Amino acid sequence: MLFPLLLTGEIQAPPGTPVGYVVQNWHPCLPKFTIQDERRMDVLKISGPCVVCSCCEDVNFEVKTLDEISTIGKISKQWTGFLKEAFTDADNFGVAFPMDLDVKIKAVMIGACFLIDFMFFERIGDNPQRTGVWQ
Repeated sequence: MLFPLLLTGEIQAPPGTPVGYVVQNWHPCLPKFTIQDERRMDVLKISGPCVVCSCCEDVNFEVKTLDEISTIGKISKQWTGFLKEAFTDADNFGVAFPMDLDVKIKAVMIGACFLIDFMFFERIGDNPQRTGVWQ
């Protein structure tokens, strides 16, 4: 049996001071993450689409409450058009969250955006990173 390598990102602000963590959760089909505070207490969940493909539309990762019932925000890779998508490695991302969310958790959400970009949308030469669910 193979055990997947699950990523964890420590978000620091200023450098050397952890403000939270982004923890990848195992799921057979969906990209899932947990946002944790500096004490490693779960705060939010992130759930992505089954197929992470940015062909002609935005790719949205929903930010949910811990019970995963309510969606309170999203991290999205925005579709920028065929030419830019096909011939460059430039991407546009958006992060939406409630105004009253703790500023440290907002910083962790931005860190989650970087992790999602690295895992699903970045390339090394002509090859994708291959760290996603179906890669």
